[in-house]
Amino acid sequence: MSCVPVDVVEEVCANCGKEGSDGVTLKKCNACFLVKYCGVDCQKVHRKQHKKACKERAAELKDEELYNQGTERVEADFCPLCLLATPIPMNEHSRFYTCCMKRVCDGCIYAAKKGGLGKRCPFCRILAPDNDAEMVEMMQKRVDAKDPAAIDHLGDLCYNGMFGLEKDESRGIKLWSEAAELGMTKAHFNLGTLFFYGRGGVTQDKAKAILYWEDGAKQGDAMSRHMLGLVEMGNVKVDRAVRHFVISAKMGYDNSLDALKEIFASGYATKQQYVEALKGYQDAMEETKSPQRDEAARIGFTKFGKSEAVRP
Repeated sequence: MSCVPVDVVEEVCANCGKEGSDGVTLKKCNACFLVKYCGVDCQKVHRKQHKKACKERAAELKDEELYNQGTERVEADFCPLCLLATPIPMNEHSRFYTCCMKRVCDGCIYAAKKGGLGKRCPFCRILAPDNDAEMVEMMQKRVDAKDPAAIDHLGDLCYNGMFGLEKDESRGIKLWSEAAELGMTKAHFNLGTLFFYGRGGVTQDKAKAILYWEDGAKQGDAMSRHMLGLVEMGNVKVDRAVRHFVISAKMGYDNSLDALKEIFASGYATKQQYVEALKGYQDAMEETKSPQRDEAARIGFTKFGKSEAVRP
C-alpha cells in the first residue's frame, strides 16, 4: 500500500487494510501524519515500506514550522512605554529595569530624565536601588516568583559576574535554561551560542545548539534565526540560509541584511530576494524611530549612563 495523505484515502490501516470503526481506532503516524494504523504491530510491520516517505514528509513539516513561525518580533522586544520595537541588538538601545522587569528604550529613558524623573524607573516610577546588593535582592524576589525575564537577566549577571555577583558561569547557564523553558527567546540564543562554540564550561554540541536556535527562531528571535542562516551557509545549503536571512533582515537585523547582500553579490541569491529583504529591513527600522529616540541618539545618550550584561 502506498504512503499517501490520509485525508485523500479511505480510513483504513496502511498495513492490513482494516477499516476504522467503533471497535477499531485508527491512529496517524505521529511523525509524518500521512498514514494511519490500527495498532503498533501493524505500524512496525509497515515501517520499512513507509520509512522513506515518512522521513521526507517529517522534514517538510519541520521546515514549514521553522520558516513560517517566528517571523514577527515578540512582545518583549517592544518598549512598554512608546510601544515601538527596540532596534537590534536591544542591549545597545535600551535598559533593563529590575524593579519591574521591563526593558525601556533609550528614547523613553531620555524623555523621563528630561521630565525630571531622575533615577526613578521610567515605567513604574520606583526609585532605583542605592546599591548592587539591593538591586540583586529585588531581582531575586522576581526570580523566586518564576518571572522569566528576571531569571534570564540574573543569568546574565551570574554568567558575566556583574553588579557585585561573583562570576558563576554554571549558575548563569542553569538560569538561562530555566528562562528558556519559560519562553525567553534571548535565553535560547545564549544557550545555542554556548553549545555551538563550547563556551562557559559546556561540552561543544552543535546539534543541541541548533535546537536551541531553532526554538528561539520559531519564537521570534532574529539573532537565533541569523545563526541558523550561518549554520546553513557552513553546510553549503545556501537556499536555506537565504530564507533565514530574509526573515531576520525583515525583522530589522542588519547583520542578516549584510550577509544576504554578500550572497547576492556572489550570485547565489536573486535580486528579488535581496530587494524583499532590503525593503522589509527599511520598513522594520522605520517602525523603530521616534523623536525621543532620535534626540537621545543625537546627544549621545546611548553612550553613557547604562550598565548592561551582554550576550556572550
